[in-house]
Amino acid sequence: MAATCRLATLADSDRLFDIRRKSITALATKTMSLGEAEAWAATLTVAGMKTKLRELEIWVVEVNDAVVSWGAIRGEQLEGLYTDPIFAGRGIGTALLGFLEALMRERGIASVRAEASSNAEEFYLRRGYEPTGARTREGAQPISKRL
Repeated sequence: MAATCRLATLADSDRLFDIRRKSITALATKTMSLGEAEAWAATLTVAGMKTKLRELEIWVVEVNDAVVSWGAIRGEQLEGLYTDPIFAGRGIGTALLGFLEALMRERGIASVRAEASSNAEEFYLRRGYEPTGARTREGAQPISKRL
C-alpha cells in the first residue's frame, strides 16, 4: 500500500468532510453514544470544511490516488486528524501525525498543542503527548508534545 502526502485543495472539501463524518460516527462510538457522535459530526458542514481549507494548512494522505486521511495545523496547533474508518488501524494516522510534527519541527516550533477527543486521547498519549489541563466544556483533553 503506497501512501503519499500532499496539501489539500478546495476540490478535496467533499471528501474531507466525508472522512471526518465517517471517522467520528464509526470510531468515536467507542467512548460516546452514537447520538453524541452524530451531534459532534453535525457541527461541521461542507461549507465549513471549505472555510477550514482556506484558513488552515491541511495535508491529506492518498492511497492509490484516493484521499484516506487528513490533518490540519495552524502554527503550533494541531487542529484535527481524521482517517477513513476503512483505513483505521493501518498506521496511516500515525504516519500523518509524524509528518505534521516534522513540518512543525522544521519550522522551529518547539511543541505541538491539540485538544484530543475522548476517542482519540489514547492515540495521542501512546505517541508521546501529555495532558496539559482540565477538559474543555465539550469533553476534549488539552494535550501537548515537545518536538
